[in-house]
Amino acid sequence: MLGPLRVPSHPLLFARFAVPAALPASVLGRAAFTTRQARALLAGIAAHAARPLEKPLTSAYFLLLAGAGHAVGWPFARGGAGRLADALAGCFLAAGGTIQNGTPIASLQELPDARAVVCDVTPAQLLRLAGAALPSRYRRALGRYRYGPGAFKVDWALEGPIPWRADACRAAGTVHLGGSFEEIAAAEHEVALGRHPDRPFVLLAQPTICDPTRAPEGRHTAWAYCHVPNGSSVDMLERIERQVDRFAPGFRDRILARHVMDPAALEAFNPNLVGGDVGGGLATVRQTFARPTLRQYVTPVGGLFLCSASTPPGGGVHGMCGFHAAQAVLRRLDH
Repeated sequence: MLGPLRVPSHPLLFARFAVPAALPASVLGRAAFTTRQARALLAGIAAHAARPLEKPLTSAYFLLLAGAGHAVGWPFARGGAGRLADALAGCFLAAGGTIQNGTPIASLQELPDARAVVCDVTPAQLLRLAGAALPSRYRRALGRYRYGPGAFKVDWALEGPIPWRADACRAAGTVHLGGSFEEIAAAEHEVALGRHPDRPFVLLAQPTICDPTRAPEGRHTAWAYCHVPNGSSVDMLERIERQVDRFAPGFRDRILARHVMDPAALEAFNPNLVGGDVGGGLATVRQTFARPTLRQYVTPVGGLFLCSASTPPGGGVHGMCGFHAAQAVLRRLDH
């Protein structure tokens, strides 16, 4: 499921997934779930699509993420997410690779000759890097690529754990805050219309629940973000913290420090986050399967490839964009 559109190896299993996955989450919620709690669970997970829940394919996000959660959980890397990058770098160095940091590249012409150049960038950056080397038709296609909503993110240092009303939330690494299906759907719909919901859907992580090494003894950390229109400059801090306090009264009394990043700050930190879009592009039907174009990982320029979240299967901590890009590179080099 986490790959480009192709003839499936297991057609019947694929069909069992694909038929409900193609539905809007709003339809699946009515068809498959009867309780208010189950429908709210569906909405929170499906909202990772950063799309209105009445749009096709939003159910796919629910099915994939819920399936992964049931199979292996939603794990944290002990010591921080940077440990994932450290582990990958260790494998690469052990295989004889070299890593060079701190060297901004403005043009692909600045790179040494290579059989393959694999770019972890979105279409906007590829246009700047490759410039006239790309055929005009491909440049126009990249220029039409659409980005999704931005994110407004806040990190907290806390004097103690978040005082959730619900006991189960006190043991959960990830918590979706939105209330009912209808509230979450309304918030995501507002964002799609270019508005800022008063009660945003908030995705919150509290890693020190699972990994106490991330804070001094007795202290905790948490972070959260909500969706906002792409490139928004509206300060959502008060609305996010009010939403957390709604489900955890007294939360704000436990804040020792906070660090806020709006869409502009996120893009400045990582230019791939265009307008604060952390998903690498809008998850429309077309851009799910032809991402960023029908060429996917391959470009019209020989030896130039893409491996970012702007290729299938899109954003997420799964590594599959790079995996499938690497397969595409190896197929071409073998020829």
